[in-house]
Amino acid sequence: MTRRSPVLSVRGLSVRFLMPGGRRVAAVTDARFEVAAGECLALIGESGCGKSVLAGALLGLLPANAQTAGHAHLGDLDLLTADERTLARTVRGRLVGLVPQSPAAHLTPVRTVRSQLAETVAALTGVRGRAALRSAGEAAAARAAFPADHLDRHPHQLSGGLAQRAATALALVGDAPLLLADEPTTGLDRDLVDRTVDELRRHVDAPDGAGGAGRALLMITHDLAAAERIADRIAVMYAGRIVELTDASTFFGSPGPRHPYSRGLLRALPERDFSPIPGMPPELGDLPEGCAFAARCDRATGACAALPQMTDRVACHHPYPHPYPAEGSHA
Repeated sequence: MTRRSPVLSVRGLSVRFLMPGGRRVAAVTDARFEVAAGECLALIGESGCGKSVLAGALLGLLPANAQTAGHAHLGDLDLLTADERTLARTVRGRLVGLVPQSPAAHLTPVRTVRSQLAETVAALTGVRGRAALRSAGEAAAARAAFPADHLDRHPHQLSGGLAQRAATALALVGDAPLLLADEPTTGLDRDLVDRTVDELRRHVDAPDGAGGAGRALLMITHDLAAAERIADRIAVMYAGRIVELTDASTFFGSPGPRHPYSRGLLRALPERDFSPIPGMPPELGDLPEGCAFAARCDRATGACAALPQMTDRVACHHPYPHPYPAEGSHA
């Protein structure tokens, strides 16, 4: 795939939570990546590594004790410095569509799915009239495989999987240039996982986005099969840091990823070695001075007492052999 200009450009994004007693928790540290028009970037990693915090920072949805730094440009707008009015009226739904990790918390409990879809369609598309809104809402539901005979139900009447599909339908309504999907396949069986991620991919592949710039998808997921199905590139996160950025074909194919943690994630899959990574990730409030993965890594040496920097798309003192062409090479 030929990469186009970035829809989202993130530089030095860091998030710290100020805890009682003055303790600071480093949830995200110096995240740097781009998501180009026509591209899906999958952000993967174990639970608690900071993926969802990163997503919340992009939309201004973090709690009051969060402190953010860095830049996240969506066109000329820096999402990290935008005020709440701009985020509410310009960004959420219109420029960035969110498929939330906890859909039940984002659905209005006293209104049916149909009424919430109609309200979102009216707000984001300008469609008016009861019949037109009904038709547009049903079309949005169908895109997310939400059954028409459940549209008149309230969120508490839905299973977790159905609530996830309702949230996906709402996120797709505005045809936003950036779609941010935080664990979009939670609670879905394999067939629905495939259908859901295929619809997200179709959103990215649509010929035009807002202003003609094209669309992009940042998908946060534990589901490596879903990532393999639709992602163009993979960003691997560990203990609040992105430790590898690589093409999906390299990550899932040969020679594979370079970071030992990335390789461990693949080896843990049932269709591969089914060998879990030993140990547990460190607490984000108690990170070591050096490489946070060293205590779980069979390649660690004394050099790992120093924090590794991102070099040639991997942050590791002892990466696996280089699978990429040299800088300036067109191989």
